[in-house]
Amino acid sequence: MQGHPGTGKRVETSERIATCLWFDDNAEAAVAFYSEIFPDVEEVGRLHAGEAGPRPAGSVLTITFTLFGRQFVALNGGPDFTFSPAVSHMVICDSQAEIDRYWERLREGGETLQCGWLTDRFGVTWQVVPSALQTMLQDGDSAQCDRVMRAVLTMTKIDIAALEAAYRG
Repeated sequence: MQGHPGTGKRVETSERIATCLWFDDNAEAAVAFYSEIFPDVEEVGRLHAGEAGPRPAGSVLTITFTLFGRQFVALNGGPDFTFSPAVSHMVICDSQAEIDRYWERLREGGETLQCGWLTDRFGVTWQVVPSALQTMLQDGDSAQCDRVMRAVLTMTKIDIAALEAAYRG
């Protein structure tokens, strides 16, 4: 169990690593956006800037939240750093309907990339993929894996039926 400073609220987690997302000054908007998309976002606490900065006194500095049981900290850190596709968050889906829902919502105001990747309106990169993809790539023979990978490389949003057809040959 870990606490969040200044809130008295505690979050049950066995994780010892949390992801910090550095936003310019729109951490609150980002957390609100993710709360609309994902069914289980829970805000754990907020830390407000003091007189010493680095943000104006009283403004939100961080928002700690959980998403699918993982802890994140959204930081209003200023314009010094931006996101890159070098780090992304995988949303592993069990159905095409789930892929479609997350894909459509996360890409609102963002940019689509190749192979199930997209960048949301805040610059955070996501991969929206079916749980079956990893199974196909790990359990298939080399010809099946090659066909599946070739199919993935032609896609923006992942199409499970097309992957299954490629897997079957």
